[in-house]
Amino acid sequence: MTTEDVMTYARLPERQLDHANLASLDCEAVDTMPEEGRPSFLPSFEFSTEGLSRPDQFAAWHDSFAPMLELSDTDPMTANFGGRQELWDLGSFVLARISTDSLAFSSLPGHVRRDPVDHWTMTVLLSGKISTETARHGFSAGLGEVQIHSLGRSFTGVVDKSEMLILFVPRDLSLETAATLGSAEFSTLGTGMGRLFSDYLIDVGNRLPMLAQADLPGLAAATRAMILACVSPSADHIKAAEGPIANVLLERARQLVQCRLLDPKLGSELVRRELGISRTRLYNLFEPFGGVMHYIQHRRLLSAYAALTDPNERRLIFQIAEERGFSDGAEFGRAFKRAFGHSPSEVRNRGGGGIPLRPDLEDCPSEERLGVLLRRLQG
Repeated sequence: MTTEDVMTYARLPERQLDHANLASLDCEAVDTMPEEGRPSFLPSFEFSTEGLSRPDQFAAWHDSFAPMLELSDTDPMTANFGGRQELWDLGSFVLARISTDSLAFSSLPGHVRRDPVDHWTMTVLLSGKISTETARHGFSAGLGEVQIHSLGRSFTGVVDKSEMLILFVPRDLSLETAATLGSAEFSTLGTGMGRLFSDYLIDVGNRLPMLAQADLPGLAAATRAMILACVSPSADHIKAAEGPIANVLLERARQLVQCRLLDPKLGSELVRRELGISRTRLYNLFEPFGGVMHYIQHRRLLSAYAALTDPNERRLIFQIAEERGFSDGAEFGRAFKRAFGHSPSEVRNRGGGGIPLRPDLEDCPSEERLGVLLRRLQG
């Protein structure tokens, strides 16, 4: 792919905006439009530690990131801890603008990941510095550089007082994207192509206040194209080639589970045979999810939740549970409540629409919105 091709991809969002007549809009012009003619701009969701007491400031910040990271306060004696988030739900992606005081971070150990969030993050630093250590190597990034992390793998790190943009990319976006990001995870894109992606993401962040819901499909397509065009695997990753292979296997396993979700024979042995891999390899693939059976059960619980909120689904709760491999109603009820915080009967009686990964963000506590969006992305 040539540089000219990449720049064509980079201009895709702008063409989408032109098509929607949004690129030339300014706030004053929008304010003078008739109500029925105004575009429906994307909402953003904000959270800040401002106004809280010092201990509560870091605790709230910690809780906001709890679905994806364990945070540690590196200087608890300071008078204040500052943290601010602005989040955008882009459908296929989540974009976050984050400002934070210095802290340490680490991935969540597999044994505490009851409902794991596993995405790639592509982080562009606007100020400050991030350093990360994995079992194999360490890497860091400065201004304008892109770092790629994998939330399902083991790592630790520190971040200075910083501002950054973080793009959350789901693992099931596409096989091609999975192979590309898997080959480059835990690295810094220090190439000219990496800088191009950095510029693209910053431009998207600046344009978001003027984007409408109708622009999301074009933005998603352009962003995926930019990832494929700009992410260059390091020599070490190319030599090892283990990451891409593992990610392709994982995507095949995910598709198999989804296709045979209601098959009573679905289990770790069936998945292993279909993939043609060893038990050890299968365990390593699904270790970030708490194991194959934990992953299958979670997908079945999501399917049960969707059925219980479907107004056209008239079957009894135990019939829905039994279809998804739960022969014991009490066991199903306990597992369901652990996953969603409500019993199956409460969810059905509530008569709400949609699966649990799509609650009303306006009603959600601000410090919980990041976790809600990331679980929505994973679902």
